[in-house]
Amino acid sequence: MKYVLVSGGVVSGLGKGVTASSVGVVLKACGLRVTSIKIDPYLNIDAGTMSPFEHGEVFVLDDGGEVDLDLGNYERFLDVTLTKDNNITTGKIYQSVLEKERRGDYLGKTVQVVPHITDAIKDWIESVAVIPVDRNEGPADVCVIELGGTVGDIESMPFIEALRQLSFSVGPDNFCLIHVSLIPVLGVVGEQKTKPTQHSVRELRALGLTPHLLACRSAEPLLQSAKDKLSQFCHVPMNSILNIHDVPNIWHIPLLLRNQNAHHSILQQLNLLSNATPPDLQRWTEMAESYDNLTESVRIAMVGKYVGLTDSYLSVVKALLHACVARSLRPSIDWIAASDLEDESAKSTPEGHAAAWETLKSAACVLVPGGFGDRGVKGMMLAAKYARENNVPYLGICLGMQISVIEFARSVLGWERANSVEFDAQTPNPVVIFMPEGSRTHMGSTMRLGSRRTFLQAPDSITSKLYGNSEYVDERHRHRYEVNPDLIGTLEEAGLKFVGKDESGKRMEILELPSHPFYVGVQFHPEFKSRPGRPSALFLGLILAATRKLEAHISRHPNGS
Repeated sequence: MKYVLVSGGVVSGLGKGVTASSVGVVLKACGLRVTSIKIDPYLNIDAGTMSPFEHGEVFVLDDGGEVDLDLGNYERFLDVTLTKDNNITTGKIYQSVLEKERRGDYLGKTVQVVPHITDAIKDWIESVAVIPVDRNEGPADVCVIELGGTVGDIESMPFIEALRQLSFSVGPDNFCLIHVSLIPVLGVVGEQKTKPTQHSVRELRALGLTPHLLACRSAEPLLQSAKDKLSQFCHVPMNSILNIHDVPNIWHIPLLLRNQNAHHSILQQLNLLSNATPPDLQRWTEMAESYDNLTESVRIAMVGKYVGLTDSYLSVVKALLHACVARSLRPSIDWIAASDLEDESAKSTPEGHAAAWETLKSAACVLVPGGFGDRGVKGMMLAAKYARENNVPYLGICLGMQISVIEFARSVLGWERANSVEFDAQTPNPVVIFMPEGSRTHMGSTMRLGSRRTFLQAPDSITSKLYGNSEYVDERHRHRYEVNPDLIGTLEEAGLKFVGKDESGKRMEILELPSHPFYVGVQFHPEFKSRPGRPSALFLGLILAATRKLEAHISRHPNGS
């Protein structure tokens, strides 16, 4: 196995995940099979219990793994299906070592960070790297490993030591280190400063790892004088200093790497030049450049709880992008904090309340994504009601679906106190209930997670047509509440139709309002499987409905293609 390690220095948030994904894209374009591993040094077992405000969205995999959002980048860029073991955390490593200690596997030895923790890290990497993720048999040619955090972080030290040992054990021809670092420009001087990168590389070398390539992040292209300094003081050849400057969209990053012959330097270090072909990125180039040239846009109102950090809805944003590009449109997302729509905000922040409603009413469609907790729920219901009553295309995902059921029960059935037991345990009309198999004592990995099958019930429904009239679809889930099956008959008699159910027929997966141009709610998260060039059917349907082209599309594409 050949390993490419991507580390980061100077500051966090440099785009190591996009860089690692882009390296994978270029190597894949050279005819190699690529897999990915993300190392997160935090103590959490997984990302499932972490706040979206603090860490961005929780990405869900087919096997139910709740992982870092960078694995979403890997899946979208490389078109692979990863497992929860492709995300390594300090919590997972320590848990596995302590379980062995409790079983007596260490035969009375003192359990230490070195060698026991570092050995566990190495063993984990080597065992996961050989798992095929691209629908082909056998291990991949290259495993791209992203080390989260910044060099110097105390929690990263065991991983850096383990990776140092790994680089030694696999040999120099099987290990390539790319260090991503910031080249800042001071406003007064206007000069690209290389000293922070020099210090970062020096610290990395002191820990036993020497970069083979530098990926320098900067606002503008790197000047030759800066490259000269970096090459001289960081001991990296000039042709191995890559510049990842700001670009119109992230699809340009693999092209930047290709244009700087990054693949040649990596393949040379890994002794793979004879195994690889020149990178074929024609389709990728067309995709990146076509997006730059798009002039028409569609306005999408995103009504959520975590709009202060757009990474909280990263996969939703990417799914909208994929769907819009497929229709030669730019997505123009209007972020609306759900609480700003509520009546209470009209008193406390009248200007924000008025602006939120003006934004909602000027959008071509409304999307309410997933979330947890009761903050902003009233605002989401008002958005769903506005879309329902005014024939505005609406897509509700997970919580967004449950919101639409609650709003329908209150407005149409007249159940004024209808609610989810998540928000009101004493509601007389519990239209959304806690799932019987859920745990009320533990939060981590206790939801209904991962890829589950939804059986489509109505061939004439919009959802069925968008999915190509399939009998069923497999989509990823992440929820612990569901629509109350005892109330389905009453809701359907009032006009709300449940057109997708699980294998038991009791768990509601998809709802539609037949009298509406596009009013769809889904219990699953279709955004997690959306890919560039292969958008999610439901996101595509939302954009088509927003541009009044849904009926024409369905009639031309009866198989959903």
